[in-house]
Amino acid sequence: MSEMAENATTQVDERAAATGSRFLKYTFFKVAREWRSLPGPEKESARGEFAALLERSQAGLQLQLFSLVGIRGDADFMILADSEALEPFQDLVSAVLATRLGKHLEIPYSYLAMTRQSHYSRSHKHSETEGDVLPPQRSKYMFVYPFVKMRSWYGLPFAERQRIMGEHFKVGRKYPKIKINTGYSFGLDDQEFVLAFEGDDPGEFLALVEELRSTEASKYTELETPIFTCVRTDAVKLLRLLG
Repeated sequence: MSEMAENATTQVDERAAATGSRFLKYTFFKVAREWRSLPGPEKESARGEFAALLERSQAGLQLQLFSLVGIRGDADFMILADSEALEPFQDLVSAVLATRLGKHLEIPYSYLAMTRQSHYSRSHKHSETEGDVLPPQRSKYMFVYPFVKMRSWYGLPFAERQRIMGEHFKVGRKYPKIKINTGYSFGLDDQEFVLAFEGDDPGEFLALVEELRSTEASKYTELETPIFTCVRTDAVKLLRLLG
């Protein structure tokens, strides 16, 4: 890493610590077919090693585990990690890939973001659904996707954007059991945002998204796929589902 890049990373890490913002890392893993052909005792030993890694306290990290087995064909599980610095993410993924199960894992999707208070939500009281500052919580399901707005959106006057987002938030308030956690990725990753909605009823989230399609803000959407429906789990159940 160049000295300029290293200094920039350090400054971002220091800003995160000073403002209370945290980095969010959504890492999706896919298990290779060869894993399922391994002898049972060998898989059982590898599962134990992997579970011990996930359950062991990771320095500077908070972890949440989700299964996608039977829900998507291109990802089997997701680890959501949050930290005040970037380096713990590197240590975690390095440790995961160094395990015996890790030798059978691929990473088809990976998203980096930071928590921050939304510019548009400061004048709208909807904290029951908007979770810009805190990392995701403990609902049964999480719906995750990268998000990019059209460049024309940023050419609108701020007051106009705020008006449009006010309508957007108004729809969200109709679904108080769905909590949104917005991660900001400008300059950190390919997407502009990572949106992570939480709830206990997928049908309620479906209704929310369908209604949001008719809002004015929706016209300025450039990208909002792929979408991942993730089931919260623990290490033992996650590994059992992998076969």
